[in-house]
Amino acid sequence: MTAAAPLLDLNADLAEGFGSWTLGDDDAMLQVVTTANVACGGHAGDGGTMRRACRAAAARGVAITAHVAYPDLQGFGRRFLDIAPGDLTDQVIVQVGALQAMAGAEDAVVAGVKPHGALYNALAHHEAQAAAVVRALVELGGGLPLLAAPGSVVVRLAQEAGIAVVLEGFADRAYLPDGTLTPRRMPGAVLTDPVAVAEQALSIATAQGVRAADGSWVDLPVRSLCLHGDTPGAVALARTIRARLESAGVELRAAL
Repeated sequence: MTAAAPLLDLNADLAEGFGSWTLGDDDAMLQVVTTANVACGGHAGDGGTMRRACRAAAARGVAITAHVAYPDLQGFGRRFLDIAPGDLTDQVIVQVGALQAMAGAEDAVVAGVKPHGALYNALAHHEAQAAAVVRALVELGGGLPLLAAPGSVVVRLAQEAGIAVVLEGFADRAYLPDGTLTPRRMPGAVLTDPVAVAEQALSIATAQGVRAADGSWVDLPVRSLCLHGDTPGAVALARTIRARLESAGVELRAAL
C-alpha cells in the first residue's frame, strides 16, 4: 500500500495592528496559510482589526484561532508578566470572548486558542499560569482546542482537563536541544534564510523533528506549523515554505 501523504496545518499570527498602526500583510498571508491566529487585544488587535481579519479568513476558508496574550500592548506580549492566575484566566476569557463576538458578526467561528509570545513560552514550564489558561478553556465550555508546543506543562494539564491539544512547531525559529525555542535575545534565534526555513519546515513535516543548534535531534511530532507574519520578508518566506511542502507531497489542511 502507498503511504499516506504527510498532513500539516500552516498557521500564522495575524491582525497584529492596533488603531492606525499596522503590522504585516494579512491579506497576502491568508493566501498561504490554512489557519489564522488573530490577535484579540492582549498584545495587539482591536475591534476593527479583529473584524477585518475574521472576515478575510472566512472568505478564504481559513480557520481562525484566538491569539491570546498577556495584557501587554506596550511590550507586544513578549515580556513575561508575573500575573495572578485568576487574572490570567479572566484575560484569556475576555480576549477569546471578544474575538468570538467579532467572528460571529462576520458569520465566522473561532476554532481554537493559540497563546502568544512570552505567555506561550511560560506555558512550557509555569504550572500556575498553565493551569490558569486551562481553567479559562474549561470555563469557555471546553470545546476550543489549544495549540501548544510538544512537552509543555500546559499540554499535560489541558489533556487531563479534557481539552483537545494540537501540537505545534516553528519553521523560522531555532530550537534548543531540550526542544524549547531559542530565546529571541540569542543570536540565530529567528531563521531568515528562505532555503534553511523551507528545509526546516520540510523536516518537521516529513521527519517529525529538526536539528538543534548543537546538531542534536529534536523530536517534534506536530500537526501544525507556525509561520510568523511580522518578520521581514514574511510573505515571500511563507510562499517559499508552502511551495517546498507541496512539491514534496505534503497535504496542507487546517488542524482545527
